[in-house]
Amino acid sequence: MKTLQLPSGREIPILGQGTWRMGEKASQKQAEVNALRLGIELGLTLIDTAEMYGDGGAEKVVAEAIAKQRTEVYLVSKFYPHNASYQGLIAACDRSLARLKTDYLDLYLLHWRGSVPLSETLLGLQHLKEVGKILDYGVSNFDTDDLKEAESLPGGKEIVANQVLYNLLHRGLEWDLLPWCKQHQLPIMAYSPVEQRAFVNDSKLKNIAAQHNATATQIALSWLLHQDNVISIPKATNPVHVRENRAALDIQLTETELQELDFAFKPPTHKISLAMR
Repeated sequence: MKTLQLPSGREIPILGQGTWRMGEKASQKQAEVNALRLGIELGLTLIDTAEMYGDGGAEKVVAEAIAKQRTEVYLVSKFYPHNASYQGLIAACDRSLARLKTDYLDLYLLHWRGSVPLSETLLGLQHLKEVGKILDYGVSNFDTDDLKEAESLPGGKEIVANQVLYNLLHRGLEWDLLPWCKQHQLPIMAYSPVEQRAFVNDSKLKNIAAQHNATATQIALSWLLHQDNVISIPKATNPVHVRENRAALDIQLTETELQELDFAFKPPTHKISLAMR
């Protein structure tokens, strides 16, 4: 699996598995566990989750999926803004670790900005890193100004990733956020990279897909995988989709096809507020 180097020097896979909406229904748990395990077998060892997903249920699904193979997995979780105080995020991290049945996270992210000062949150994250409960920390849903503010604070330069909504339909961050992150060698982690499979019947994508014996969704994901400094975390519970996501990594889009995608899905021509969900 191709990797990116984080500012900390650690490596992170460029393609992984998301878990949003997992852990919400007991009847679906085994299928979710099986999908994550299949992904790991295929090399999708980066798994992203959050205390918010399924009110902790997704973390429990992940715990079962990674049992006996924790060291093979790059594990990411996120904490709520209302848990972002010094003591609050330490307690939140302990709860996530308990649900995940592990003693450390590879990466811990602030899910989005709230009312707690970033300076306090960064102090808490530094403490968690110092005691070994997390190896790295980062943020999610931060726009350029947010990152600049964070960078100016103690511990801010240790932020190693920014997880944001990014796909062919949401390209606003290419105006300033993506270039800023590239300049500072701060990887972007794209959530909803295939827009909840919204591209399935897109004719423009299907035309390109036909040239690669692929699906439209795979082309949308492959487009992201061609971007520099970008990590993608599609979520899939169907084993067919898990295999398709992994196979997207092997699709080599031509320069002409990339230009066609730019024409069909226009890049921004001005500053656009960061999209999120």
